[in-house]
Amino acid sequence: MTSEGLSSSDLQVKRAQSEKPPKGSVIMSGARSTGRYHIGNYFGAIKNWLELQKEYFGFYGVMDWHAMTSSYKTPHDVQHFARDNYAELIAWGLDPEKNVVFIQSRVPEHVELYTFFSMITPLGWLERVPTWKDAEQEAKDNDTHNLGRLGYPALQAADIAIYRATHVPIGHDQVSHLELSREIVRRFNFLYGGSIPEPRPIFTETPTLLGSDGRKMSKSYGNTFYLTQEEDELKQNLRKMPTDPARVRRTDPGEPTKCPVYSYHKLFSKPEDLPWVEEGCRTAGIGCGDCKGKLGENINALVAKPREKKKELLQHADTLDSIIADGCRRARKHARETMEQIKEWTGFLSGSGEF
Repeated sequence: MTSEGLSSSDLQVKRAQSEKPPKGSVIMSGARSTGRYHIGNYFGAIKNWLELQKEYFGFYGVMDWHAMTSSYKTPHDVQHFARDNYAELIAWGLDPEKNVVFIQSRVPEHVELYTFFSMITPLGWLERVPTWKDAEQEAKDNDTHNLGRLGYPALQAADIAIYRATHVPIGHDQVSHLELSREIVRRFNFLYGGSIPEPRPIFTETPTLLGSDGRKMSKSYGNTFYLTQEEDELKQNLRKMPTDPARVRRTDPGEPTKCPVYSYHKLFSKPEDLPWVEEGCRTAGIGCGDCKGKLGENINALVAKPREKKKELLQHADTLDSIIADGCRRARKHARETMEQIKEWTGFLSGSGEF
């Protein structure tokens, strides 16, 4: 452990490469329930989870405690979106039988292990986390400068460790987060003779997506493209998207690489559509409305089935509730086993005393 407490000699996450996890690896990942999932969530996380489940067993969480760090004033919304997000994951094909899909707050062992981790995590480690330093003034301005937000990395480490996960899919900008989780786990093992796995990264490409106003997509900007939005809503959002400013008139040629709409074509459209977009834009052979229309068709083709599946799940509450309950029950089984081992290592044995 270095004097800064945020790196180690055997930590390989700083390398811009990723090893394929060996067979038998356990994956853990999750996303906050601060709102409806948007296409950034799909390309940044969900799409990768769907690929990982083909080879690996995984724990995938709807992280409502993490959502509360910034949305504590609207807990009912957090819970509403937790259910909505869960239905979304199942609708897109995350298999609740191949994996364990859970809602964080329904597995209280997350918070129990977080309590242990919070006791052994030096304050300096948390204060040096880039996302805390970079957003601290913003947190003060919007009244989210709280203990939960500062301690977020310790809870994140507990989320991983409670399932003894061996690998975590991350973007390259999340290296410091996973590095801190490894340090917390390593310190716990050193102090108490534990054997919690130090989670390793699975690097994933997470494209930066522009919103309907041309800025970076963000729920706070209100410029998101929700994953399973209705076709009419999708068309309306696409119409608002800015294009190459050089195309003032229909007859003006443009440059697709300067157009946010083209960046979406590269994600959603078939390879054979891209030359049509590129040539048509540069020669003014197509208008921006034609380009957006083709994009809308391609996006809708991808989301149509999940959109209907999600509607079906939300309309049949008993079925969805049963799937959620089973996923959380299975998650708790694994989490309880870990906590029993944690208590044995630390001496906090169940039933060791009464008030």
